[in-house]
Amino acid sequence: MWGVNSPDSKIGTWLREPLLHFMVAGMFIFLVSYWRGGGVDADSRTIMITQERVARLSASWEQIWRRAPTQSEIDGLIRDHIKEEIYYREAKRLGLDEDDTVIRRRLRSKMEFLATAQSENANVDEATLQRWLDRFPARFATDAEISFDQIYLGENGQIASAAILKNIAAGGDWRKLGKAISLPQSLEGATRSDIAREFGDPFTTALTNTPQGEWTGPVQSGFGSHLIRVRSIRSSAKPSLGKVRQAVENDWRVHTAKERENKAYQTLLDGYTIKIAAP
Repeated sequence: MWGVNSPDSKIGTWLREPLLHFMVAGMFIFLVSYWRGGGVDADSRTIMITQERVARLSASWEQIWRRAPTQSEIDGLIRDHIKEEIYYREAKRLGLDEDDTVIRRRLRSKMEFLATAQSENANVDEATLQRWLDRFPARFATDAEISFDQIYLGENGQIASAAILKNIAAGGDWRKLGKAISLPQSLEGATRSDIAREFGDPFTTALTNTPQGEWTGPVQSGFGSHLIRVRSIRSSAKPSLGKVRQAVENDWRVHTAKERENKAYQTLLDGYTIKIAAP
C-alpha cells in the first residue's frame, strides 16, 4: 500500500491538476493548427474591448434586467465576452465550424429569421390592404353578428376531435358529444365583442375564418379546445380601410407570413446556380 507522501501519490495528485489539463489542451490546439498549416496572424491574438462593445454589453444586460449593470457586473460581462471570443477563435482555428450539422442548422435558422424580419418590416401599400379588407370584411366589421355551435373537448382535444367528427358524420347528435362546461352550446346573432368576452379573441377570430356550415377544429379558447360550426355571419356594413387599417395590416401580416418568407428565400435562391449530380 502506498504511503500518503509516496512519489506515486504525488504524481496522481499532479495528474489531476486543472492547470495540467489546460496546458495539454493548449498543446493539442497548437499541434492541430500546425498540422493543418494554419498560421495564426498577430491580429487574431488580439482582442479589443472597445467602449462601443462595453456599451452594447451593458445595453443587453439592462434590457434583460431592467436596470443598469454595476461596475462589478460590467467587469463580469467583459470577462465572459473575452472567454466566448477566445473559444470562438480557437474553434475556428480547429475548423470546428466546417461541415458541422448543428452549426449549419443554427446559421440557417438565423438566415430564416433575417429573411422573415426583412419581409415583416416591408411596407404594405394601401391597395393590398384594401383587397384584403374586401376579401375578408367580416373579420373587421365591428357590428358583425355570428351564429354558431360549439362542442367543448377539454384542455387537449386533438385526439377526441377526430372521434367526435366521425360520430357526427355517422349521424350522431352533436349536442350529446364532448365535455360539459358552463358555456352555451349555441349562440344566435352574437356580436364579436360578446363572443370575445365569453370565449376569448383567438376563438372569435377563428369563427370569422371558418367555412360556414361545416364542423371544424379543434379551435382554442381560454377554456381549452372546441369543435365549431358557423351557421351564419351577418354584417350590415363593411368598415372603411381608414377606420380599421391597423387591424387589417396586422391580419394580413399574420396570414401571409409563410408566403412572404417563401418569396424571400426565392430571391436568395435566384442568385445561385444549382447543380445536382446524377446518381
